[in-house]
Amino acid sequence: MKIKSSLALFSLFVFLAGCTSLQVGGQLQHGRQALLKGNNETALGHFYGAAQKDPNYVYATGSSPKQSVWSYVGRSEYLTGRLPQARQTLERALASNREEDIARLYLGLTLAREGDRQRGLKEIEGGMRGITSFLDYINQAQRFSIGQFWDPGRDIRRAIQSDLAMISGKDLDWQRLTANTEWLGIRMEAESDLARRQEAQARSRDGNGRGNR
Repeated sequence: MKIKSSLALFSLFVFLAGCTSLQVGGQLQHGRQALLKGNNETALGHFYGAAQKDPNYVYATGSSPKQSVWSYVGRSEYLTGRLPQARQTLERALASNREEDIARLYLGLTLAREGDRQRGLKEIEGGMRGITSFLDYINQAQRFSIGQFWDPGRDIRRAIQSDLAMISGKDLDWQRLTANTEWLGIRMEAESDLARRQEAQARSRDGNGRGNR
């Protein structure tokens, strides 16, 4: 009897945990869509809600880099002008995963706006180099599937190379670098969705082609 009761409680726990994960995932997706539309306050509300439900939640699609819920919270805090909160939140995200390159970009932006341009520049450069490495890797490792749809025209990597050249040069335009880095953060978020859509369309075309033979 005790064994059955324990199994029933365990099953209930797993079910509730699954429901919570679905709710958090849905709320984070709402936040992402708001972020991509530039509705930063709305996005922050969704991300805060997701973090409160599951502070350990990680967004992963199988092809895009893993990103913690705190990365999204921190980015939205930066975009809504909450710089001290953004710095703490983004540092928390990076403490859990040093390879969150988009979070690193926004930490660099935050530090620069707070006056620590030297450290900010280091974080921005590190984030850009990490993103370039990721794009090169996925293009090669998954070149016959979704990898071919990530930055296929190399627009992102060309923009990064231009910014890295500016960073290493003598005439650093902070206004331009800030705008370019903010563009890069949003573009990478959008690229994840675009790559998945294009892969799904390609699969659909291949499936229809085989069906018509």
